[in-house]
Amino acid sequence: MITLNVRKQGGAAVITIPSDILELLDIQIGSKLGLDVNGKKLIIHPIKKEIPKRYSLTELLKDIQPEDIKALKKETKWFREGKSKGREIG
Repeated sequence: MITLNVRKQGGAAVITIPSDILELLDIQIGSKLGLDVNGKKLIIHPIKKEIPKRYSLTELLKDIQPEDIKALKKETKWFREGKSKGREIG
């Protein structure tokens, strides 16, 4: 068991987490931690960010049909072939 001291910093009570514990739990400065209370115990645990899945272009376009591409080209023709109305790059 590790003993920590509670100290005051500004209007808050703070504890210092030893660097070897941070390393063991893969916590860096700025990481988010969850705090639960169970009876008279505090339980602190890291909150891991979910990394969004990255898709390849092939995966993104796998369900696209040729008629979908034709419809998209028809719907956006005005934008691709239209004249500039202001200072757009054309």
